[in-house]
Amino acid sequence: QVQLVESGGGLVQAGGSLRLSCAASARTINTMGWYRQAPGKQRELVARITSGGSTNYADSVKGRFTISRDNAKNTVYLQMNSLKPEDTAVYYCNLVDFLDKGFWGQGTQVIVSS
Repeated sequence: QVQLVESGGGLVQAGGSLRLSCAASARTINTMGWYRQAPGKQRELVARITSGGSTNYADSVKGRFTISRDNAKNTVYLQMNSLKPEDTAVYYCNLVDFLDKGFWGQGTQVIVSS
């Protein structure tokens, strides 16, 4: 069973920064990414990165968030700068392996105060 362990969430003022980390127990990882879900809203893609390093971002975070991964550590990071109150959500790590199976982390809360 693949396990994803997230860390780095918390409370920050608007304009501040946070860095999320997600360490995976899987060895055959294709895509890793971050999704978020705000209260009363659907879960949405924030950013993802393939095994080859290709990335894509939600329009709302482009220029502010950066996703990266350390393949040797099976870890994905999300550097979040210039945070806004609308970034407040539970952030979930996602992994898709080369068999196209998907796995989710337990979620980490990010709260941005105005």
